[in-house]
Amino acid sequence: MSGHSRWAQIKHKKAASDAKKGKLFSKLSRLLTLAAREAGPDPKTNSKLAGAMEEARKANLPKENIERAIKKASEKESAELKEVVYEAHGPGGSALIITAVTDNPNRTTNEMKRILAEYDAKLGEMGSAQWAFDKKGTEFIAKFPQTLAAEDAKKFENLLEALSEHDDVEEVYSNADFA
Repeated sequence: MSGHSRWAQIKHKKAASDAKKGKLFSKLSRLLTLAAREAGPDPKTNSKLAGAMEEARKANLPKENIERAIKKASEKESAELKEVVYEAHGPGGSALIITAVTDNPNRTTNEMKRILAEYDAKLGEMGSAQWAFDKKGTEFIAKFPQTLAAEDAKKFENLLEALSEHDDVEEVYSNADFA
């Protein structure tokens, strides 16, 4: 009975779950480093860092990794992480705001353009999509929900999936309404 090895099944499942966990841990580490670099390494005085640390603890990020990410923020020769916001127009006329944390904004911009083009979406200029949202703290809430047709809704879901798989993307906000 070839292909029915229990160990092989366990090995493949573990590899897949380890890859997901590794991706999540690297995103959380970048978020911690960015928060520590912006307002200092003390979570008592840096609320963004305290929130990022809480999120990392919920995801079971080891304490050593948290400390290493915070320490990395104070090193001079470490790669400079930047938070960037992209505005895009998705399938069916939907508006998107994509926040990302990257060490190379030019690379990330090109990758965003490629992903968006793959799913009939386009990267917009600053302000081209933001008018459709109200900003509440760090969140963007849609002012004018856009109802999508079935075909556009499927493309939009695939686009969201592709964006969530990208390492640099932190959050994606949209005004799409699935009715």
